[in-house]
Amino acid sequence: MSLIERIRERAKKNIKRIALPEGDEPRTVAAAARVKAEGLAEPVLIGSPEAVFAAAREIGADVGGIEIVDPASSPKAGEYAAALFEMRKAKGVTEAEAARLVRDSMYYGIMMVSRGDADGLVSGAAHTTGDMLRPALQIIRTKPGMKVVSSSFLMECPNHSLGENGLLVYADCVVMPCPTAEELAHIAVGAADTARTLCGIEEPRVALLSFSTKGSARHALVEKVQQAVRIAHELAPDLLLDGEMQLDAALVPEVGASKAPGSPVAGRANVLIFPDLQSGNIGYKITQRIGGAQCFAVLQGLAKPCNDLSRGCSVEDIVNTIAMTAVQAGE
Repeated sequence: MSLIERIRERAKKNIKRIALPEGDEPRTVAAAARVKAEGLAEPVLIGSPEAVFAAAREIGADVGGIEIVDPASSPKAGEYAAALFEMRKAKGVTEAEAARLVRDSMYYGIMMVSRGDADGLVSGAAHTTGDMLRPALQIIRTKPGMKVVSSSFLMECPNHSLGENGLLVYADCVVMPCPTAEELAHIAVGAADTARTLCGIEEPRVALLSFSTKGSARHALVEKVQQAVRIAHELAPDLLLDGEMQLDAALVPEVGASKAPGSPVAGRANVLIFPDLQSGNIGYKITQRIGGAQCFAVLQGLAKPCNDLSRGCSVEDIVNTIAMTAVQAGE
């Protein structure tokens, strides 16, 4: 059974309500219909019912039995506006502005998650990452002790000698362009949590990557990774984590034994932390396109799960992301 099949089975065992603020976007409507039919989650389409039904007719999707919420007429809008005003008044948000914001489908969906009326949220087919992250950070905020929101890519590689029987977690490949040492440490701890939660990896082994292994090169970029390792050990003393190390030292047992003897991670890492967004984004695409890996992206660090899609996503991508969000919510 593949990784995503296992995730779907876990989602079915603990049904969660997932808010979809792009409720009239055709791929999202099709995905919601599939999720409902397959029992993966309880999707909630947010938008004008007329627009949702029009999209469903256009693509031939059955949205019967799926909850549709219109922020413009929802009886919850007043409650959400009052709550948003209390959260944001110190930042200059007025009552009138709060009332206006909750009529926006994205803000409404984030408020649903914040107030416990939904367990998670998925968007991105028609919005940018920033469109979702801004209200999520304002309203849901980060987990206690977690200072950043970042991403992990779950990489399922055909070479089962890598990572955890072919499973690897890459971070950060989407969100943080140039993390500080402290931010890099938080990304590492968050990625280990993602490995446990979504991949079922009981023992994450985290390698912080560099062009240097254990001081083989001297540079400010290397020093940043070394500092991140020290901070990560303070944040999670029991986590198997090491660095700085090159990719081959992290993944290949013989190279790890040679370059980093005695390391609890070298040669058998299953979580790889890239030093910046350029290397992370390039790394996951190489693994996907040249290495033939299947990859699935999630966000980590928020107090409640909200996940982002590529605007070029397929219906299958949305279904998979809803299932992963449901599993994150269950944890």
